[in-house]
Amino acid sequence: MIMDSKLTLKLNGRVIERAKKYASYKKISLSRLIENYLDSLTHQQNEDFEISPFVKSIATGNSIPLDIDDKTLQEDYIDHLDKKYQ
Repeated sequence: MIMDSKLTLKLNGRVIERAKKYASYKKISLSRLIENYLDSLTHQQNEDFEISPFVKSIATGNSIPLDIDDKTLQEDYIDHLDKKYQ
């Protein structure tokens, strides 16, 4: 049985406040939010596993509208790559 352990982090105060508000809005603790994020980053992934746009947005610090679909995201990304490598 793996037990919970304490972790101390030093983060920007504004980031902490935004994260607390977000966690409260999602009705989860800030600890659980960070645990879920770290878990998603560190799990071994196979090719069939797809990271959700939300998790990708957390990793990059960019927000993604909740009403956008995967096809639109893929098309936007393709457009981005086209522009980048012209």
